Amino acid sequence: MLPKKYKRIILKLSGQIVAGENKFGFSNAALQYLKEEIVDAFNLGVEIGIVMGGGNVFRGQEAVEQLNTDRVSADYLGMLATLFNASLLQNVLDRSNVPAHIMTALSFSELAEPFMQRRAIHHLEKKRIVIFACGTGNPYFTTDTAAVLRAIEMKSDVILKGTRVRGIYDKDPEEFKDAHFFETLHYSYVIQHQLKVMDSTAFSLAMDNNLPILVFNILKKGYLRRILEGENIGTIVSDNN
Repeated sequence: MLPKKYKRIILKLSGQIVAGENKFGFSNAALQYLKEEIVDAFNLGVEIGIVMGGGNVFRGQEAVEQLNTDRVSADYLGMLATLFNASLLQNVLDRSNVPAHIMTALSFSELAEPFMQRRAIHHLEKKRIVIFACGTGNPYFTTDTAAVLRAIEMKSDVILKGTRVRGIYDKDPEEFKDAHFFETLHYSYVIQHQLKVMDSTAFSLAMDNNLPILVFNILKKGYLRRILEGENIGTIVSDNN
């Protein structure tokens, strides 16, 4: 086994990744692929927490604009959507005999444990994957911000944000062929230039707590493991750039 670059990580997965080739809903192929990538990383001995998005089930901003739903109600529905994804991911991991526990920021005692910092760290130390759902439990905060918050609380070494593209660009590479790729960035540059890979609240919280964020293409097989083994892949955002 190669030396590990990180001992404990938070992996941020969007609902879009869970949907796979579909624009909405779930993809069994995507879930099976994610399971294989996560199990491969888990077998390195890395402690893994996962924060789920929910945009494949419910998009709060669209509900506000199209259904005339108030923002608070829409955000709570979005939190519930993350639990759908967390439950499905837990199920596929369990079938691979990988212990995975869901912890939620809202109370769903029949499905998951309520989030408690010490309990979550205990699970990680016992080599159990912890899947965090329901965001921060508060409206107006994204699941990206929740990922940063959980990473800080878990004393994680890094956040790995899995996306569909290589890393961070100056504009959307799926729309613009001349988009410029960044290998390294400082938090302040990302915030100042409003690069949209995560919201400014998430980057500000990471900057205040000196938490590196690595953005990479989760859809490239083996990339997660290779990052954990020390290979330079994707874009790293920190205070060293």
